[in-house]
Amino acid sequence: MQRILVTGGAGFLGSHLCERLVEQGHDVLCVDNFFTGNKQNIAHLLSHPRFELMRHDVTFPLYVEVDRIFNLACPASPVHYQHDPVQTTKTSVHGAINMLGLAKRLDARILQASTSEVYGDPEVHPQQEGYWGRVNPIGIRSCYDEGKRCAETLFFDYFRQHQLDIKVVRIFNTYGPRMHPNDGRVVSNFIVQALRGDDITIYGDGSQTRSFCYVDDLIEAMGRMMETERGFTGPVNIGNPGEFSMLELAEKVLALVGGRSRLVFQPLPSDDPKQRQPDIALAREKLGWEPRIALEDGLKETISYFRRLLQA
Repeated sequence: MQRILVTGGAGFLGSHLCERLVEQGHDVLCVDNFFTGNKQNIAHLLSHPRFELMRHDVTFPLYVEVDRIFNLACPASPVHYQHDPVQTTKTSVHGAINMLGLAKRLDARILQASTSEVYGDPEVHPQQEGYWGRVNPIGIRSCYDEGKRCAETLFFDYFRQHQLDIKVVRIFNTYGPRMHPNDGRVVSNFIVQALRGDDITIYGDGSQTRSFCYVDDLIEAMGRMMETERGFTGPVNIGNPGEFSMLELAEKVLALVGGRSRLVFQPLPSDDPKQRQPDIALAREKLGWEPRIALEDGLKETISYFRRLLQA
């Protein structure tokens, strides 16, 4: 049993991670400022003797005693991170500094939940960890993209300068139950619009692609990364290499939900990547991991969740 801190623990990914760690017998401290996190995501854990919730903003120092740290705190959808871009950058950068400082004081292992957005609108396809990316440093998405890139810089500087035990994963598009219904991400957008019978909004011509990883697969990979040998830092791509266009995804959602929603097309947002697909050879080699849940099966679970949410 270990004492494990999860920042952003009441968010979509964080809540699933907290749940998994409690099931494994660890003491879990969930820290969240509830900017995008939701208490309902971890309500079922509040009475568990090995789970503790703390309201805290990681842009301020935190003084606790733990063995491991998963740093997930940061709004992760364009709707949320563009709402307050300065705070988004502070969460990534100041949050990383504060969590790295905590890990240094405790000599604790720390994992950074980075993102495929560090690759920007890529010139290399699929994206390998050695690719440096193509990111607009002054665009409307830069608060998130550059914030996460700077956080990675800080992690590796702490590793080189202080020999800190770090792990870095780059998370590609992930979906599943507990996604925010209004987060602006394509899977939740399409499902909620279809369930409500609204038109399904596709940006651009629908040919841009994404790769979708079900949340259970993602959490399994994060857990395995945390347990790799000291000195293996990553970064490691975590995602599903299956590539789908926006049109293909919309058609799958419509087929599963039913109804008579129409497809409507809107201009492509600024700096929106045209392609996104992970090369997961390193995850296969070092983690013995690859995703197991097919898109259709994961969509069924996600649709069921949103159907219950909308009915409630």
